[in-house]
Amino acid sequence: MNIDAIPCRISIDAPLQARCHRYRDALLNDIVPFWLSHGMDRVHGGYHFSLGRRGELVDPDKGVWTQGRFIWLLSTLYKEVEPRAEWLDAARHGVDFLLNHCVAPNGKLYFLVASDGTPLRMRRYYFSESFAAMGLAAYAGASGDDRCAERAIVFFEALAAYVRGRQPVEPKWQNRPVKGLAERMVLISTAQILRDTIAYPGAETHIDWAIDEILRDFYKPDHEALMEAVGPNGEIYDTFDGRLLNPGHAIEAAWFMLEEAVIRNRPDLGRKAGNIFRWMWARGWDAEYGGLFYFRDLDDKPIQEYWHDMKFWWPHNEAEIAALMAWRVTGDEAFRCCYEAVHEYAFSLMPDPDYGEWFGYFHRDGRRSSDLKGNHWKGPFHIPRMLLYCWKLLSLTPDRDG
Repeated sequence: MNIDAIPCRISIDAPLQARCHRYRDALLNDIVPFWLSHGMDRVHGGYHFSLGRRGELVDPDKGVWTQGRFIWLLSTLYKEVEPRAEWLDAARHGVDFLLNHCVAPNGKLYFLVASDGTPLRMRRYYFSESFAAMGLAAYAGASGDDRCAERAIVFFEALAAYVRGRQPVEPKWQNRPVKGLAERMVLISTAQILRDTIAYPGAETHIDWAIDEILRDFYKPDHEALMEAVGPNGEIYDTFDGRLLNPGHAIEAAWFMLEEAVIRNRPDLGRKAGNIFRWMWARGWDAEYGGLFYFRDLDDKPIQEYWHDMKFWWPHNEAEIAALMAWRVTGDEAFRCCYEAVHEYAFSLMPDPDYGEWFGYFHRDGRRSSDLKGNHWKGPFHIPRMLLYCWKLLSLTPDRDG
């Protein structure tokens, strides 16, 4: 994404410069080395992500969408930070495994494979395709590999066809049609990356469509909320699933749209993205213990998911990017307050000073729920993306400090 295009209306004072160094150091001297040291599968190819606290392997099976995410990170670091051969080589290591072992005969990507690439699970949705498209496009942009660019477009267009309504309906929704925010948010992000890395000509059309859908059907000013799922015409179902809010997803979508508002010079979109952040921060921030709740209910009714009040790593990563970006663009001190709060919360609680990387799962009061550093959901994506983007947002260019 084109973070360098984001204007700066804040003063980068000495404390912020120190924080800029903190982001860079954590990214390049902690997170990336942890995964390169412990995650590379030198026997079968690809990457292991299900690792314990010290980096020990807990589960040899491999999530496919996490393969694409690490390819994206390594390729992006090579292109935007420094052309280190080890990063591009490690990205190619994942590209080969992804293309040789993770694609089904019908062209769809698996969700989970064994260590040697034996297929284990196929899922209906297309998140594997989205992150494969991101990774392959970033690798193509870094390496000049046209074949990877072509495959990225194939996977992206499969994702787009799914999100834009040509997908099978889950049985539980056959009599109550529903559409989700996550798919539209991912469509925006993936299209932005394909636009910025391989100049994919269809990116703008898909971004426009997804933003229009979100603002028409999910954006609810009367409720001051961005819904997680709605009916086909934006209906709010008065059920557990229908009232469910996911502050992390909503805030992540907000910064995708804010970046697009800046690039397109659309103040109207920027204001709405700011509204989404404010509303979902107000609903999601835990005033008693700090941190962001995982789920909230639109009407403050009880929530059925047992982890609704837990604190996961990734919503805090997305909120840190969103708050810093909004503050940098607007100069509004209210966004700085949010940024300072989420930065202090996450950095005081989640990094592991002894063995590196971050813990990902905490109870509401901040007690650690698990020592895992990775699994089929957590890997080197949200944390390093936050570190890279916040570093860039504070330093204006990623190589300013070294």
